[in-house]
Amino acid sequence: MEYKYVESAPIKATDQDPFESMMARFDVAADLLKLEPGIYQYLKTPMRQIIVAIPIQMDDGNIEVFEGYRVIHNDVRGPSKGGIRYSPHVNLSEIKALAAWMTWKCAVVNIPFGGAKGGVKCDPKMLTMVELEKITRRYTANLLEVFGPDRDVPAPDVNTNEQVMGWIMDTYSMHVRHTETAVVTGKPTFLGGSQGRVEATGKGVVMVTSSLMEKMGMNPKDTRIVVQGFGNVGSIASKEFEAIGCKVIAISDVSGAYYNAKGIDIKKAIAYRDAYGGVLENFDAGDKITNDELLELDCEVLAPCALEDQITSKNAGKIKAKIIAEGANGPTTAKADPILAERGIAVIPDILCNAGGVTVSYFEWVQDRMGYFWTKDDVFNRLNRILTEAFEAVRATSEKYDVNMRIGAYILAIDRVAKTLKIRGIYG
Repeated sequence: MEYKYVESAPIKATDQDPFESMMARFDVAADLLKLEPGIYQYLKTPMRQIIVAIPIQMDDGNIEVFEGYRVIHNDVRGPSKGGIRYSPHVNLSEIKALAAWMTWKCAVVNIPFGGAKGGVKCDPKMLTMVELEKITRRYTANLLEVFGPDRDVPAPDVNTNEQVMGWIMDTYSMHVRHTETAVVTGKPTFLGGSQGRVEATGKGVVMVTSSLMEKMGMNPKDTRIVVQGFGNVGSIASKEFEAIGCKVIAISDVSGAYYNAKGIDIKKAIAYRDAYGGVLENFDAGDKITNDELLELDCEVLAPCALEDQITSKNAGKIKAKIIAEGANGPTTAKADPILAERGIAVIPDILCNAGGVTVSYFEWVQDRMGYFWTKDDVFNRLNRILTEAFEAVRATSEKYDVNMRIGAYILAIDRVAKTLKIRGIYG
């Protein structure tokens, strides 16, 4: 299998680091919920923070030692769930923030998982497939007591894919002496993967966004979409927006941003990307613009589907969209939130907007455990029901507390986890 490397930018220091940004929203929601001090401390603190050394023999015979992370933020609602990323920019603060976001994301869509995240500090573009496999298997072996279908279930993330999940599943299975497909999600369908998993996050972005568009009286045919990031999430979201009648006027990836006021042919853009090494370099169906210009385009919906910290206090005042649909994790910093709110821009928070992926990961886990698999239509119908219910619950919570949708989502999620914790109690 070909291994595609996706450039991952280092964490920016423009506003706050990711964990501080997450905690800024958590604190607002906790205050509104009047959380007891002990519950507050419990919910903000990761349960386990694991750092492992990953020594491997490289193809040239030299030994290199890589650093791996796994953070279990919370598991009171069920096994912890979260992706594993490979990047030279991985750090513990980022992993802690993403693990916490997974806790809240799973609670928002009301699936029985807690939150986790993992990563290995390495540069995949500098490694061979053999070296990547060695890193993956040693990382898995180091975390055998952490992973498990009833304990902690990894998934793909930045620079990991179904091949990496296959290596993790195989390594775990060899140690437990039976094939255990439910230990990871994001697998190919012939290895216990779910139909619709590839499309899930991007399709979910559009399901939730279209619900808000309907509430705001926006006609898809009059709606201009700008999508930052043209990987799996961004490209599928673009295609789904186009399918419901919207006009996608700008897209971007690591090669730059491309703008066409008349609309970009998304099928053509995807075909071009796939034919030219997975990037849009020299794409001629739109004018080349900068990423900053893309974010500030006049449009109805801006969907950041790339990396963290793209909308900050420095550019939030220049955003012209009516809706920001957060397809990426943490694309908006906490300091940008009040600026967007003052300008009347509706933000669909990441823990709701991009939860289609973890929802279908849950479906995969369920199907693996019962040994019976659904059709793609079944998957998408169930996904639409769960995301629609989550959207309505977030809106109702936002209205009840008179807050924006992000804080509403945090209140809903934290309240669900806190209530579970209170009923279970503290062991010890």
